[in-house]
Amino acid sequence: MSFAAMPRRRRRSSVPFVLAAAVVCSGAMSIAAGIEVGSRAPAFEALDDTGAMWRSADHVGKGILVVYFYPADMTGGCTKQACGFRDDIKPLADKSVTVVGVSGDSVRNHQLFKKAYGLPFALLADTDGKVADAFGVPVTRGEKVVTKEIDGKEENLVRNVTTKRWTFVIDAKGVVISKNTEVAAADDSKAILSLLKDGKN
Repeated sequence: MSFAAMPRRRRRSSVPFVLAAAVVCSGAMSIAAGIEVGSRAPAFEALDDTGAMWRSADHVGKGILVVYFYPADMTGGCTKQACGFRDDIKPLADKSVTVVGVSGDSVRNHQLFKKAYGLPFALLADTDGKVADAFGVPVTRGEKVVTKEIDGKEENLVRNVTTKRWTFVIDAKGVVISKNTEVAAADDSKAILSLLKDGKN
């Protein structure tokens, strides 16, 4: 058979691929844009440190909700931040504030962290990064391990999602009244108290 006699191959259009890429990019941008002050906070849920499902719907409308995202349990800055909220939990509660910490750590990691430092608030296991994505908090995916001695035993705390340190304050109507993307870990709880003292509640 001569070359001329061979059936012509149809050329595939690249348009569908371009459109698909545009859809993907558009979705990524919407996540990156995140939640701004004045926006309604997204509804979310995740397992807490007891292994129970924690739902924002059970807390929004009952006072102020502080949702703080942090990179990892049992690390320096994150420990200072958590202990700050622990030490200020009474003045925060006096202002009807509920605090919840969110990281990519597992339920077990959170249990070890809470036990080591006596943390009196819920920690959520956002192991797939979906809660962080809903708020637009940047995440890095990939396994990381923190090794610490807890109660005389060496423990390996494994996580597959690491979030940036961002803090959100949500009022009783479910509206975000504060978004901090430059959190000073040790001072976060004091910053919240100062915010509420200035009348944002």
